[in-house]
Amino acid sequence: MKLYPLFYSAIALIVLTSCTSPEIPPQSQADTKGENQSQKVVNLDENFKTVMGQTIYVPVYSHIYHGDQKKIFNLAATLSIRNTDLTKPIIITSVRYYDSNGKLLKQYLERPIQLAALASTDFVVDRTDTSGGVGANFIVEWVAQTKVFQPVVEAVMIGTDFQQGISWISPGKVIKSQSNNKGSSSVQGS
Repeated sequence: MKLYPLFYSAIALIVLTSCTSPEIPPQSQADTKGENQSQKVVNLDENFKTVMGQTIYVPVYSHIYHGDQKKIFNLAATLSIRNTDLTKPIIITSVRYYDSNGKLLKQYLERPIQLAALASTDFVVDRTDTSGGVGANFIVEWVAQTKVFQPVVEAVMIGTDFQQGISWISPGKVIKSQSNNKGSSSVQGS
């Protein structure tokens, strides 16, 4: 009979210690100040030599219609820009968000940012912002001072209501390229 209190005490101790979460050391916690070491603001002066660059069109949807087309399903959109080059940075010079009528709704960058090798950055259109409509788009412009691999630029749309959820990816399409090898800009057709 005297073993039962000892047994219950041991079980209680095991349960209590298993319920505590280990502390995360400060160096492994996420950066909550928003400072990203893989990107930095840069100035492009007259000495900056562009070797290559692109203008990329990315279709996004702030909402879609469902049912009898009178019901709107709002979506959040995340634009993701990923530098795919293993060793060289790229510079994002402009990220603009347009509505279905081609009206500029928001300019996301005040100054160009340099994106380090294999780094990424993102820009978000909130789910409650339906100003873009079903024909909204981003125009992304980037340049590089050396020959680099093209970045991946795409948008992810997601929406959830009750027990219904929808998401998909919309890839960017290059609508203008520039390269010093050709001597001028070129517009790419479909």
